[in-house]
Amino acid sequence: MALAQTRLVTGVRDKLRTKLGVRFTRFVGVAAASLAATEIALTICNGVFHMTSTPSAVVAWFVGAVVSYVLSRWAWERKGKPDVLRETVPFWVISALVLVVLTLANKFGYDSATWLGLQRHGIKHVLWVDFVWLVANFVTFALRFVIFHYVLFTDRTTAARAAATGPDAIPPGTREAPSPVAAPHSATQGAAAESASVHAEMSPKRASSTAPAENAAVD
Repeated sequence: MALAQTRLVTGVRDKLRTKLGVRFTRFVGVAAASLAATEIALTICNGVFHMTSTPSAVVAWFVGAVVSYVLSRWAWERKGKPDVLRETVPFWVISALVLVVLTLANKFGYDSATWLGLQRHGIKHVLWVDFVWLVANFVTFALRFVIFHYVLFTDRTTAARAAATGPDAIPPGTREAPSPVAAPHSATQGAAAESASVHAEMSPKRASSTAPAENAAVD
């Protein structure tokens, strides 16, 4: 039993050290930060400003989306000016789809709080709506990570290189240098080939130069 647990822990640790594992771990932190921001915004909209379900959902979503966008670029090691067409626009399109889910979930939270007889905008009402909002964010968490990792923030340099070189080509930088043992052998082979080539070029010249001498001897 202890051996199985050790192997499981080791396997999980190795997975987390891969590029996918590192980015997933970072995205968990990103999701936690954006979730905290959006929950605080929703609580203020509901409990302080007494906003209805749709406006409070939009405000809370926007706050969380801004935090998520900024930190997601850090999680996927994006630096400098963002690519508007490949990063910014797709991100907000995905976020808009998430907004639809969260708006429906928030409306359900408000309506179900009424069904439960909770005082509107009271502490129990606010906590119940926050809980429904939390569950909805957990549902969209895995979907967002998959889209961010494999579509939005994918490594385009590697993909472009693979498309340019083809499946059978050797990627740059992967050719192995000859070993110290094989290097003298290959050098000897090269010298022998060069000597044979020079000898082959000289043979016709020697034959043409000795031909007049032989004819003179015969005469």
